Amino acid sequence: MKISFFLSMLVIQGVAHAQQATRVWTDDTGRKTKAELVDVKESMALLLMPDGREIPYPIEKLSKIDQAFIEKFLSDTEQPETSEAIDNFSGPWPDRVSFKDDAEIEIIKEDPEAEEFIYESANYRYNCNVRLSKSVVKGFAVMFEATHQFARELPLSINGGKKTEGKYQILLVETEEQYLKAGGIPGSAGVFFGGKNLVLVPLTSLGVQKVGSGYMLDRDKSSKTLPHELAHQLTPNRYFQFGARGWFSEGLAEYIAVTPYRSGSYNVRTNFRPILEYVTAYGEDGKGGKALGEEIKLGSLEEFMLMPYENFLDNGHLNYGSALLLTNYFFHMDREEDGARIKNFLIALNAGKKGKDALQVLLDGQTFLELEEEIATAYSRKGVDFIFSEEK
Repeated sequence: MKISFFLSMLVIQGVAHAQQATRVWTDDTGRKTKAELVDVKESMALLLMPDGREIPYPIEKLSKIDQAFIEKFLSDTEQPETSEAIDNFSGPWPDRVSFKDDAEIEIIKEDPEAEEFIYESANYRYNCNVRLSKSVVKGFAVMFEATHQFARELPLSINGGKKTEGKYQILLVETEEQYLKAGGIPGSAGVFFGGKNLVLVPLTSLGVQKVGSGYMLDRDKSSKTLPHELAHQLTPNRYFQFGARGWFSEGLAEYIAVTPYRSGSYNVRTNFRPILEYVTAYGEDGKGGKALGEEIKLGSLEEFMLMPYENFLDNGHLNYGSALLLTNYFFHMDREEDGARIKNFLIALNAGKKGKDALQVLLDGQTFLELEEEIATAYSRKGVDFIFSEEK
């Protein structure tokens, strides 16, 4: 089965944000080491070692292949121009976010021979390799536009994302096989390509089923995949820095995805119970949850927050579920329940802090053990035993 032109270009050019720059590096003497490239400063590559240490290394002493990789990394991770200047840390937390405008759909191109079908709404362009009915595209568009509005209204200054020709780019493919060929990660339901600021999702993850020669939306299918990846697309690059990448970046995306959604409206005020059910069981609708139970053993909070991203993906249910509980704690349960510490943490990321330096802002004078105890106490009152370090 052939892949259309736009998918072929994605296979060649795309670099998934979820697949961080972890690789085996070779220096000019032939020594090899596995590490993650987290930053480049002047002539130095900042490498994150498996034990959590950050080691600066002269780029000129790396192999030519490694140097070319760094050039590609820089082009792919260059901070995109923000489409909307948002600084709303002082704003209120929304109770409900509703998209009330008409999600007007424009058909840009329908070319069955080339397998290119392009549709647009106010903020998004949908590239697909099969024709979709206007009702299906409109159902997507309402969700996309509502998610865009939801992310922007959270008082977290979510001002990331880069538009191409005035639109955020979404790639939809018909089958799981095509999804993997286009760069999708095996076992995943969707992926965000950070360098190109693209979201790639197979229709099989979205409840779209083939009926005759067309496609219909299955209203009973979980819709969490799209909001999760859309949240990544809108998140500023600075919120993916070391110290936030993983626990916060994935926790934020899960928070947006799990908040109850229906017909263009996110009900934020009532999302606590669905969050707990999603993490501890199989979700409010009995599907898609992490099923961690009511006793969650995470271990050291500091190690979790500083975990290399490749390790974060190794135990997805535990790590994604725990990340959601942590972000929800800082959003709604911490101290005065005003999100002050998480906002200061994000402000520190915006100022260039990362890793342990940024987390010291989040701690705000506490030790990690003290913070663990506060989080565990808060969730124990809700019926969840959140277990961190064994020694207190």
